[in-house]
Amino acid sequence: MNRMQASKLAVALCVAAFAGATWAAAAADTPATAKEAEAMVKKGVAYIKAHGKDKGYAEIINRDNKDFHDRDLYLAVHKLDGTCVAHGTNEKMVGKNFIEMKDIDGKEYIKERVELGKAKTSFYTDYKFPNPMTKKIEAKTAYCERLDDTVVCGGVYKK
Repeated sequence: MNRMQASKLAVALCVAAFAGATWAAAAADTPATAKEAEAMVKKGVAYIKAHGKDKGYAEIINRDNKDFHDRDLYLAVHKLDGTCVAHGTNEKMVGKNFIEMKDIDGKEYIKERVELGKAKTSFYTDYKFPNPMTKKIEAKTAYCERLDDTVVCGGVYKK
């Protein structure tokens, strides 16, 4: 590569780096999409299968793990009896049974989640939940997959 080509490559890389940084900053304020939720759930299921439940749940809880925490998107895992075994934003939920938990409209969304998990291998469910970005209760849809005796879910807020 001659000097002119090297110089052009350096400029191109700088422009790309700047554009990427600008895009990344804008993306931090952009809510996650349903497609991203599906991808994260699939990644979480694959991780748990490959590394075991203990390590998988620990990584879902670990807020520094960007594979399972992205903007307003995170994973939650419940046993089919409603007990939370991993939650991406609230570790205090782990070990507690939420089968009777209701959203602001009275919907027993964990009960619905586990019932759907018993009947289907993957599904969507709607409910209302606090958004970690806005700190407000908002309409949410979660993509979920059954994994053994659990349901792994990742939800996005509807706009």
